[in-house]
Amino acid sequence: MNDMNWRGIDDFEGCTVSNTDAGAGLGDQTAEARRDCSPEEAISVAEGLFWSYIRDLKQHEAALEARERGAVDPAELKEATRSAKAVREAVHLLLAERNRVDKLRKDIAGGVGAGQLDLDSARDEIGRRLACLRRAKGG
Repeated sequence: MNDMNWRGIDDFEGCTVSNTDAGAGLGDQTAEARRDCSPEEAISVAEGLFWSYIRDLKQHEAALEARERGAVDPAELKEATRSAKAVREAVHLLLAERNRVDKLRKDIAGGVGAGQLDLDSARDEIGRRLACLRRAKGG
């Protein structure tokens, strides 16, 4: 699915990228496959991975919907349950990583506007959350 491993938001050297195949685990990285990332690179890589995860989640969702319509043998229910659990865990990971990226962006900005409310940013965040709720509701 992806090949990035984060050890910590404040550990920029912890951002490592591996050229391993998608089936390999994150811990299977070799020393020459790792490289240090600047904060800007880390944000760029994380953002790309975020959208990659979104595409993967949509594929999982389509597969689960096909199972719900009976397009797949009911004997595969165990696999569908496992897939649903993987999607749920991926969503949790996505939200955690999004928060880390937002914090990293704020750290890079260096406290610009510290102590003041950013109403435009708040309005955008509220709109984003409402859109997520609408999508989850199906409308």
